[in-house]
Amino acid sequence: MAITKISLNREILRLAVPNIISNLTVPLLGMADFALMGHLKTDSVVYVGAVALGTTIFNVLYMSLGFLRMGTSGFTAQSYGAKDKNALHLGLYRSLLVALLLAFALIVLQYPIQWIAFKLLDGSAQVTHFARQYFYIRIYAAPATLMLYSFYGWYLGMQNARIPMAIAIVVNSVNIGLNFLFVYAFYMHSNGVALASVLAQYTGLMMAFWFLLKKYKIFAKRIALKILLKKEGLLIFFKVNGDIFIRTLLLIFVLTFFTGMSARISNKILAVNTLLFQFFFFFSYFADGFAFAGEALSGKAKGSGNILLLKKTVNKLFIWGLSIAVLTGLIYFFGLKYFMYVLTDNVNILHLAKEYYGWVVILPLTSIAAFVWDGIYVGVTAAKAMRNTMILSAVIVFLPAFYLLFPHFGNHGLWLALEIFMISRGLSMWAIARKAVYLH
Repeated sequence: MAITKISLNREILRLAVPNIISNLTVPLLGMADFALMGHLKTDSVVYVGAVALGTTIFNVLYMSLGFLRMGTSGFTAQSYGAKDKNALHLGLYRSLLVALLLAFALIVLQYPIQWIAFKLLDGSAQVTHFARQYFYIRIYAAPATLMLYSFYGWYLGMQNARIPMAIAIVVNSVNIGLNFLFVYAFYMHSNGVALASVLAQYTGLMMAFWFLLKKYKIFAKRIALKILLKKEGLLIFFKVNGDIFIRTLLLIFVLTFFTGMSARISNKILAVNTLLFQFFFFFSYFADGFAFAGEALSGKAKGSGNILLLKKTVNKLFIWGLSIAVLTGLIYFFGLKYFMYVLTDNVNILHLAKEYYGWVVILPLTSIAAFVWDGIYVGVTAAKAMRNTMILSAVIVFLPAFYLLFPHFGNHGLWLALEIFMISRGLSMWAIARKAVYLH
């Protein structure tokens, strides 16, 4: 039993740590993008705004299509646990095909997409002009970006987190290097940042195929299109991923609603909430590492039919997750006021932010269960249950909580509604776990 516990902990860390490292490369790229634009000698504010708007559009687009990674991860992990090589082969290529078709749709529909996006974002004429240029360049990275989602999910389902980590590090390193080249050597400004993203994504895609040929050659063989397009397999694929898509849209809605309501209160509150929320994103990079480990390990246990191992895996994941949440909460409790100085030197914002520190300190504790359960539910492909708990938490819990609390407590009410939303997600998934996870 002791050896089993040690090996299970080792497996969790083997998968979680590379994913955490991969996650941490993302904000470094964002900082590099904005730092380059922010230090231009002319119109730096315009170019920063253009990159910000363009990045926001793609963040929403790609986050909403994140089911490609999650669904592929769950299906693959279960096939891996069941030692079904045919399903592993078929699952990868079916996911890649869907990714390619979705990317093609984005490119074909780029004009209506950008028109709707810029109507909603409502930037100044000059910023919007450069943001559109950014959009029209970066949209051609869609095939590489979405196919990489499929590869990331497949490699994770194969219990391999090191390959996605290696790809993420190279992609972001190439992206940053090309940023400097295009901006400083070729004077391309925001267009250079967009082109760097495109080339970096295709570099990552070539790496993904190279690893497939190098490490998993048995799965690199061709497969007939008619097999990929079999009705039964596609129906299961789209049913699971459709539920994950709805769940993700609702999550985007809640986060967007939080930002929108912050803006309605005042510009200062918007600035304060945006800055404080960066600490939640920072925590999420660590929490997601364990969620991704949960996808791989719970899927493998489910696929092998070992429910006892699945239960042990869930317990261990929660021990690790709660440990990270408590540690993060303590760090924020003692150090948040110092960390804020890194983000801003505006005295008014720093003074106002102090009122809301408590919400950031407890947010890791109120949200960790949702992160861990998300990974487990993805691993066992309990997508319908994920969707239903998100509908409950976003529509039936979050919105009424906000409209009841906000008139009396203002921004504190907004933060409390968000905390209640996170708690609701964790509790609702826990409440139906026996049926959704263990008997699914």
